[in-house]
Amino acid sequence: MKIVTVLGARPQFVKAATLSRQIKKINQKRKNKITEIIIHTGQHYDENMSDIFFEQMEIPRPNYILQSGGKTHGAMTGEQLIEIEKILMNESPDYVLVYGDTNSTLAGALSACKMQIPVIHVESGLRSFNKAMPEEVNRILTDQISDFLFCPTDVAVDNVRSLKKYNNNIYIENIGDVMNDACQFYMSRATMPLNYKPTLRKKILVTIHRAENTDDLEKLSEIVNALNELNKIYEVIFPIHPRTLKFINQYNLSLDFETYEPFGYLEMLWLLNKSDLVLTDSGGLQKEAYFLKKWCITVRGETEWVELIDSKVNVLVRPQSNDILNNVQIFIEKDKGSFFSKRLYGDGNSAEKILNVIVNKFNVK
Repeated sequence: MKIVTVLGARPQFVKAATLSRQIKKINQKRKNKITEIIIHTGQHYDENMSDIFFEQMEIPRPNYILQSGGKTHGAMTGEQLIEIEKILMNESPDYVLVYGDTNSTLAGALSACKMQIPVIHVESGLRSFNKAMPEEVNRILTDQISDFLFCPTDVAVDNVRSLKKYNNNIYIENIGDVMNDACQFYMSRATMPLNYKPTLRKKILVTIHRAENTDDLEKLSEIVNALNELNKIYEVIFPIHPRTLKFINQYNLSLDFETYEPFGYLEMLWLLNKSDLVLTDSGGLQKEAYFLKKWCITVRGETEWVELIDSKVNVLVRPQSNDILNNVQIFIEKDKGSFFSKRLYGDGNSAEKILNVIVNKFNVK
């Protein structure tokens, strides 16, 4: 069996590590091997946003590396479609595997669908119900053309169940979250960043990168003001995304504390584990905060991880300084009690479940 895996963005490298490791396990036990061909679209092309993940997480090196980063959404997706199609024609895989909701996800799924190659979508069924987000469009379209929809939650299953009306052969299952697999496996390898300078103050881990926050002068100014105020009391750990840094400089904004270049996954795990609170607009970090029992403040109007809001471990705030500061004050001293007691994202064996399904379906075929 041959699987082509399409990757392009930082969170996908983390997710892919779980399945690549499971494929290796299966191949050690079976005579009939699974061949995984990895396409890296180059959507994230910065070394700290990409290469370091393959090194740290022992992901097999990509068989193909494209150079699609740094373009508009249309140009990036179109270029990926052209190049991925060429590779699929050359490789003739049995399945194409995509993760999440990036342009690379949609391009990989669409290329495969047009060539009638079954598509496996891991992290299927998520919805923010905000089509102004490119990710929302990508995930909706990818779900509609995929053959295997592996969902991380029951809510996600409910969001795609109606697709059975149009294709009764679609496979839909809540298999938990592969990022939970990764967190459990790699936590023992987490390491302190070499250039990190800890203090004795309470720690707030910050990531801000979404265009809705970074590209808007008013919103970004409010976020920067809040971070400067927080740093007067707490230790603000801010590994800054290239997009965010670009607009901070472009708008002549100023942070009153030292920031860091993006960390690798193992360093981020270590910092997250040492932090008292997370402030983010990321999707993946919201879940990782939950895995490690950290309060999370999400600077967005909505989130696809609605169960975190329902469980009251995460709160949505507007990109306004006062809202951010008030919620930090509420949460950073809050007793965790039983808030983190539920298993919202499975037991850490999601990758194994996915491959069991695929192998069994392949053998039947």
